[in-house]
Amino acid sequence: MSIAKTGDQVAVHYTGKHTDGSIFDSSVGSNPLEFQLGSGMVIKGFDDGVTGMAIGEKKTITIPAAEAYGEHSPENTLTIERNQIPAHIPVELGVTLNMHQDGGHVIEVTVTDLTDTHVTLDANHPMAGKDLTFELELVAIK
Repeated sequence: MSIAKTGDQVAVHYTGKHTDGSIFDSSVGSNPLEFQLGSGMVIKGFDDGVTGMAIGEKKTITIPAAEAYGEHSPENTLTIERNQIPAHIPVELGVTLNMHQDGGHVIEVTVTDLTDTHVTLDANHPMAGKDLTFELELVAIK
């Protein structure tokens, strides 16, 4: 029996859920996710969960925020004056914008608070601070 180990190219069907049970992503009904174990292509907790599985095996794992997208960091939020955003850019709660930093680096930020005079932008990953549950099925080791 083949067991998934670091360095293996694997194919996995998964369903990702928040702690309230709502599904945020799934490969079921489409192609499985293919990646190399230990390469950093997926979050650490997902990688660790697949390592040691046998082909055809199914299991459910819960990944704490620290092993998923990290904790939500207040340092990654910024409140700016609304007039600093060009007028042609729509500013609404939940909208994702690209913010250009010195050196040409672009980061995605989400509008999390809005007043007539100020806009709060959050550069944390949308799933930062959230524990995630995945239903996994290892379908192939290549």
